Amino acid sequence: MADATVRLRPSRRAAAFRSVRSLAKVLVSDRYAFTGALVYVVFVAVAAFAGVLAPYEPTEILFTPEGMLAADLAPNAEHPLGTTSLGRDIYSQLLYGTRSALLVGLVAAFFVVAIGTVVGLVAGYMGGLVDTVLMRITDVAFGIPFLPFVIVLSAFLEPSIWNVVLAMSLILWRDTGRVIRSQVLTVKHRAFVEAARVSGSSTPRILFVHIAPNVLPISLLYGSIAVGWAILTEASISFLGFGATDQISWGYMLQDAYVSQALSRGAWHWFVPPGLAIVAIVVAGFFISRGYEELLFPKLKD
Repeated sequence: MADATVRLRPSRRAAAFRSVRSLAKVLVSDRYAFTGALVYVVFVAVAAFAGVLAPYEPTEILFTPEGMLAADLAPNAEHPLGTTSLGRDIYSQLLYGTRSALLVGLVAAFFVVAIGTVVGLVAGYMGGLVDTVLMRITDVAFGIPFLPFVIVLSAFLEPSIWNVVLAMSLILWRDTGRVIRSQVLTVKHRAFVEAARVSGSSTPRILFVHIAPNVLPISLLYGSIAVGWAILTEASISFLGFGATDQISWGYMLQDAYVSQALSRGAWHWFVPPGLAIVAIVVAGFFISRGYEELLFPKLKD
C-alpha cells in the first residue's frame, strides 16, 4: 500500500505542474490573454500606488486661492480631469477608484471560484443524495434574478462593497459549480483516482489532492469571468445609489456625475474616464478568459 502511495506522488505533482505551466503558457503565447494580463498589471500598480500618484484625497473638498469652492473646474494643470460640483479632484477619485474595483473584483471572484469548485467537486465525486441536494440548491441559485437580489440585499443591509461581495458569492458560484461537477464526473473514473482509492486515500485527499488539480484551469477560467462581473455589478449598484457612500468607486463617480447633470453640461472629463476604466478592466478579464478557453477547448481555434 505504501508503494502504491509513493508511485502516485509523481503523477499528482506532474498534473499540478502541467496545470500551472499551461496557465503561464497561455498568458505568454496568446496575445489576447497577454493583453488582458498586462491591463490587470497596470491597474494593480495604479491601485497599489494610488496614494503616491493622486495629488489629493478622493473626498477632500478643495478651494481656490481666492478662498472660493473649487467646484466644476475644467481640466487644467493642477486638476488634469477637473473637479466635481463638491470641489473634489476627479483625477484623484479615478486613481483611488481602482482600489475599490480590484478589491471587489478579486475578492468576489475568489469566493465564487472557491464555493463553486468545492460544490462541484463534492457533488460530482460523491453522487447520490449529496449530488441531488447540491444540484437542487444550484437550481435555486439559477432561479434567483442576480441584480435585483444584489439590490435587495444591499438595501436590507447597510451600503457597503462587502455586501456586494457577499451577494455575488451567494449567487454566482452556480455556474462554476455546475461546470466543475461535469468535469469531475469524467475525472473520477480515471486510473489514478481509482489507484488512490484502492491505496486507502481519504475522500478529502482524493478530492483536493488528486482531482482538484485537474479541474483547476476551468475554475480559473470562471474566476477571470467573475472578476469582470463583480466590477460591473459594483459599478451598477453604486450608480443606482445603493453602493457605499464612504468609499470612492468608479460607479460612485458615474452616479455623482449623473445627479450633478455632468452630461447636460458637457463635462465629459467627469464621466468618460471612469466609464473607460470599467470597460478596460472588464474587457481585460474577457481577453484572459478567451485565452484559457482556447487552452481548454482547442477546437475553438478552428
